[in-house]
Amino acid sequence: MGRIEDLATQYYNHIAAPWPRNLAGEQRTIFIVYPKHDERRLRARIELFEMATIRAGHKWKVVDLTKTFARWMAGIEYKDIYFEAPDDLKMRLRSDFLKFVAGEIRQALTGEDVDADTVVAVYGVASLNGFTKVSLVLNEVSREIRGRLLLFFPGTYENNNYRLLDARDGWSYLAIPITLYNGVRDA
Repeated sequence: MGRIEDLATQYYNHIAAPWPRNLAGEQRTIFIVYPKHDERRLRARIELFEMATIRAGHKWKVVDLTKTFARWMAGIEYKDIYFEAPDDLKMRLRSDFLKFVAGEIRQALTGEDVDADTVVAVYGVASLNGFTKVSLVLNEVSREIRGRLLLFFPGTYENNNYRLLDARDGWSYLAIPITLYNGVRDA
């Protein structure tokens, strides 16, 4: 069995257990942590996680953040100016783009088809790197999580510290990590 299949099995074992209902949003978040070089493999096998969710008796909804930056830029009236002077975009990234990304996830989390037994799965978070921080986005949406938020996270988890794409700066978060190596740095 491959790494992605192993992660899907571990995910099923977690998601099939009874869900406590009195948890904070941060505690309703699950990170599937995998080596960054497995991103394409994971995308090709994401249906394993959907099938595990449904087999465990829960509903599934997916959010792809891969093209979020492009959608956000397309909506900016004076985007051509930012291409000429990209440093001018920094302030808008910190506020407007963060709110845009959070809004896309929030829309999925609060949809009419989402309830306390729904897993909202988010992938494509690597495309946020350099534009905003995943930790800031999660802080924006944590109160909206009704069931579970599943975040596919290409990076590492070690000593309760998450690092997207193995970046130097990481952060501690109350999410449930599902890794290949039980909390040891993924290779």
